[in-house]
Amino acid sequence: MQKKRHTDNFSSHLFWDVPKNSVDLDKYPQFIVKRVLEYGLLDDWFFIKNYYGIEKIAEIAKNLRELEPRALSYIAAVSKTPREKFRCYNYQQLNKTHLNS
Repeated sequence: MQKKRHTDNFSSHLFWDVPKNSVDLDKYPQFIVKRVLEYGLLDDWFFIKNYYGIEKIAEIAKNLRELEPRALSYIAAVSKTPREKFRCYNYQQLNKTHLNS
């Protein structure tokens, strides 16, 4: 019951591809943090910030293989962590695509 209450706090568009009641904040934090950083609204951000805390969000984001550049810049600025410490930043630098070179 409490899990359902938590998922009701997210925007309706955030988890379009999974049943909203299957989203478990403690079991899938990487999935939730990535979705909120890339597609979430400000209220979604405040909810995960209050639930996980900035330090845990930053640690989760540091281990993500992919993250949109805008989301990476945001979490790096908010957590005061250099972008170079994030796995997705280093991975993107190593794998330049044809159009990004």
